[in-house]
Amino acid sequence: MNARMDNPVMIVPGALDALVALGKAAARGGLPQKTSLLVVLRASQINGCSVCAHMHARDAKKAGETDERLATVAAWRDTPFFSEAERAALALTEAVTRLSDRADPVPDAIFDEAVKHYDQQALAALILSIAAINAFNRINVTTRQVAGAQGG
Repeated sequence: MNARMDNPVMIVPGALDALVALGKAAARGGLPQKTSLLVVLRASQINGCSVCAHMHARDAKKAGETDERLATVAAWRDTPFFSEAERAALALTEAVTRLSDRADPVPDAIFDEAVKHYDQQALAALILSIAAINAFNRINVTTRQVAGAQGG
């Protein structure tokens, strides 16, 4: 398997720095690290981004995530392994990642559930994390970047 081209974030000066800076800013927003890692993994699964799914599953494992939760994050609704706050974050992740799948892309019920579990700063961090991973996913999928290549 070969990539269609070098990763655009490595070609356009400042692009990688900008996306990494967004991710770092979001990481300082108070969202629990394990939740953040589940969110980026779930969005990457939905988008079919093998680079990010591979990288973030590995990162989550290093951060102490269990095999049980990693194996079932795609089926989080049907397992007992996730807290209500994590479920709210995963529901918001799915809605934001699949914006064109419904007339009301991010229904009030999904957003309001996230508000119950996260203060404004953590919620902002969650939204920024979802946006950042979706950008990375779209770049990697479009150019067919290869999981495991260049440390990813």
